[in-house]
Amino acid sequence: MTKHCMTFLALALLALAFNVASSGPLDDSAKPKLETLMRAELARVAGTEVILSRVTVPPKTSLPKHWHPGEEFAYILEGSASLWLEGEVQTTFGPGEVLSVPLKKVHTAITGEEGAVILVFRVHESGQPERVLVE
Repeated sequence: MTKHCMTFLALALLALAFNVASSGPLDDSAKPKLETLMRAELARVAGTEVILSRVTVPPKTSLPKHWHPGEEFAYILEGSASLWLEGEVQTTFGPGEVLSVPLKKVHTAITGEEGAVILVFRVHESGQPERVLVE
């Protein structure tokens, strides 16, 4: 098992321990919402941190294109979202599905009629911005 797979598995188990479940239906009038649930230094990888967030994206919303200075892993809790990665085919993910975004890869999430609630794990060098917007 690779270091990244082990990290993701550990984070997934941590999320279950925190019982990060959806609290109810999405509010159609809401703006995208990012809640940082945890930020922690990785004990065995100096200078590396993990950020665990719950992202709520309303229906018919496209997040600004951006990239991360590390890797991003996501688990769809509710609804569905299409992942657009620069230079790749757009793919739609639903509840219970997992996706990943490579280091510094420009991407966005796009929702349809139902919106989405997504549990997001980011692993990157400590002190770097969580995301960098692209025009």
